[in-house]
Amino acid sequence: MGDILGIHHMTAISGPAQENLDFYTGILGLRLVKLTVNFDDPSAYHLYYGDGAGSPGTILTFFPYPDGHPGRPGAGQATVTHLSIPFGATTYWVDRFRRFEIDFDRPQTRNGQDHLKFRAPDGLQLELVASRKYRKFVPWSRSSVPPERAIGGIESITLVERALAPTQAVLEGILGFRLVCENEGRFRFEIGEGGCGKTLEVVIDQNGPASRQGHGGVHHLAFRVENEQSQIESRLEIVKQGINVSAVMDRDYFRSIYFREPGGILFEIATDPPGFLIDETVDTLGTSLRLPKQYDEYRRQIERSLPPFRLPQAQP
Repeated sequence: MGDILGIHHMTAISGPAQENLDFYTGILGLRLVKLTVNFDDPSAYHLYYGDGAGSPGTILTFFPYPDGHPGRPGAGQATVTHLSIPFGATTYWVDRFRRFEIDFDRPQTRNGQDHLKFRAPDGLQLELVASRKYRKFVPWSRSSVPPERAIGGIESITLVERALAPTQAVLEGILGFRLVCENEGRFRFEIGEGGCGKTLEVVIDQNGPASRQGHGGVHHLAFRVENEQSQIESRLEIVKQGINVSAVMDRDYFRSIYFREPGGILFEIATDPPGFLIDETVDTLGTSLRLPKQYDEYRRQIERSLPPFRLPQAQP
């Protein structure tokens, strides 16, 4: 079985592209590492945010649609994306959210870590986790957030399921996670040494509403593998378990396979290479529209059809 290294990225559906960009770069201080279009719908942007180098495990990606309906979190969906910040940085972020009028909850302490839950403008549920195990990533020199307070990547993801056992079988038997604890109905799974980017939390909700895709809803969750050989090995194991899985797809910056776990959440296994520097330098990441190869000849038509877009400006 191919070795899963942890979380590669999370992809969600959002509202307007400019609103999305202003929030993730201007408020959260992340870097726009790739400006491209949806592989399956070139009339829509696909925006990638991360650390200064676009490191796997720091990536949040979005399909922005200005029209549409709000999503509904619930069973069969990844609901909360937890982002890692340094221990002691919570007060800074509370003050920042107040200044920019961001919707957030009172900080809470769980398992010795500060948790600050908040919402993006489209309703996506996010949470900052301040931990002594915070792992720094590559800083972005133009970020409005100082490096000693900056988001370091994806800490963990919360999945909401109707039942634990079927999803647990996939997490443990195919992806290599292990159940490490259960606390107040939250089942914590870790891979490798655990910690930042190597943790999932599963919440069981037998009676709540089913999830609905839309603005602020997570589309899929991607896991990392080192190379294409590891991906092939993972795919063979998925097939062996009788689960439908896609063929390998070339996403330019990584190779991907997709499958749904028994609760209905779409999982992706993505390779670390070739990475976001394949068509831009580290200094020019996210500064121009990059198109999937199949759309190169339609560039002028695609550029005319996309909504106007103002590249990020750092906020104080």
